[in-house]
Parts: sequence; C-alpha cells; structure tokens
Amino acid sequence: MRVLVADDQKGVGTTIAELVRACNHEVVEVVGSGVEAIQAYQRHHPDVVLLDYNMPRLNGATACRNILARDANARVVLVSGGPQQNLTDIGAVAMLTKPVNLEDLNALLTRAAA
Repeated sequence: MRVLVADDQKGVGTTIAELVRACNHEVVEVVGSGVEAIQAYQRHHPDVVLLDYNMPRLNGATACRNILARDANARVVLVSGGPQQNLTDIGAVAMLTKPVNLEDLNALLTRAAA
C-alpha cells in the first residue's frame, strides 16, 4: 500500500513513516503542512493519507476536506495527539492517536486496505 504522511513536526512525520515501512508499506512522501499534503496527494494519489490534525495555517480537517473534494474515494486518516474526538465526520476513514504505536498503525492500515 502507498502511504502519504503529513505532520508539521519533522521528527514525528519521520517516525510515522518508519512505522509505516515497518508494516511493509511504501511511503510515497513525508510533508510538513496541510497545503503540502494536498499538493502531494495530487502528485502521488496514495492509497492512504496519514494527516496530522493540528497543523498551523491549514489544519488536517481542512486539508482532509480539500483532498476529498478533489477525490471522493481518498482514504484519509487523521492523526491527533489531542483528546479523542469523532473526527470521521470530517470525512476521514479513521482517527489515530499520538503517540502512534506499531500495532495500532498496522491494524489501521490493514483495515484501510480492505
């Protein structure tokens, strides 16, 4: 599966990308903003986008809506370090809590691939 990772904290994005690779999936790109996520989605058309919810200027919710407006079949997973809330009403297929652990990520990617 091809995965795009977007997180404004470079170290967090890199760590999530390493976890995705440990789950035997391909990381197409790691970007640092909602705007870059939208642009990278258009370039790569990944199978799944792991999108940080709390990013400055253009947050994950807005980026998710923008991606879905361009591709209604996009599979976006919002990643948040904040309290659990129902973010799927934004259009995301799931929500993942930080810190991301390998088992949760692997299960989520397996479900998203189905």
